[in-house]
Amino acid sequence: MPHPVTRVLTLLELLQAHPGLTGAELARRLEVDERTVRRYALRLAELGVPVAAERGRYGGYRLLPGYKLPPLMLTEDEAAAVVLGLLAGRRTGLAVGESATASALSKIQRVLPTALRERVEAVTDTVGHTSRAAETPRPAADTLLTLAAAARRRRRVRLRYRSWRGEETERELEPYGLVFHSGRWYVTGLDRLKQEIRTFRLDRVASAVPLVDGFPDPGDFDPVAQVMASLSSVPYRHEVRVLLETTLAEARRRLPPSVASLSETEGGVLMVGRAERLDGMATMLAGLGWPFTVIAPDALRDEVAALAVRLRAYGAREPGPAAPVPEEPGSGGPVA
Repeated sequence: MPHPVTRVLTLLELLQAHPGLTGAELARRLEVDERTVRRYALRLAELGVPVAAERGRYGGYRLLPGYKLPPLMLTEDEAAAVVLGLLAGRRTGLAVGESATASALSKIQRVLPTALRERVEAVTDTVGHTSRAAETPRPAADTLLTLAAAARRRRRVRLRYRSWRGEETERELEPYGLVFHSGRWYVTGLDRLKQEIRTFRLDRVASAVPLVDGFPDPGDFDPVAQVMASLSSVPYRHEVRVLLETTLAEARRRLPPSVASLSETEGGVLMVGRAERLDGMATMLAGLGWPFTVIAPDALRDEVAALAVRLRAYGAREPGPAAPVPEEPGSGGPVA
């Protein structure tokens, strides 16, 4: 039979993981009656852990809001999930703050049991990544949390923002949502300075101050679609229009909205985008593997033709006597 102290600690863990459980549910999980559950809750209160019991259909037991437990109790799976999540966030750019992730990892690893710490470190030391670590500047954690709270509560925010030119401006924003894309954080909403929907990079936000003024519910506004559209409309030197001979579904699978806008048209899919370098656009189009027709600009047609000449020349090359002989396909071993 479990010791009463064990059950009290189990109650505390249940309240951490599942706030709002009823007395009957807690009694079933602890294998005691509801009167004993009430006694355990009082015992926690005596130990300085405030437990609130709410009556009614949606009532239940929960820790008081804002209360932080000095000892954070995690199972082995939970501790491993936290550590690996921090590592993944640092790798992808999802983490915020320059040193917050490193300090959090250090604190958690210090208190892990020796066996679990060694197992987690083994994963850290041996795991490989198929993409490079994000090297973009990280936004401040306070900026991210302030904007998220403002978007949730529909409150305006005063931003000090630094443009890509380094110019700093102050403006009021009605934040509609946050988006994480390709290693960067963005916020999108109504910029009251310009009176239009704008997208801002969080790492360029010098400060974000919540205001008391609210704003109307934006309805079915899609922050992800807005950010993707904003990124695809970034001004480049060349506007490109190409007819792709494929289906709209297949084109969307291969070309993200940040690359170009796609629309179904007679004969295939119209791709409209912008490019800094037309030779790079020609290479991308060739890599798609679909027949295509360049509508504009004429210079892109020249780049495609020049790429074809280069590829034809490469294909005609023959290996010299000192050229390395490539290994047979699959020589690296099968992938299970």
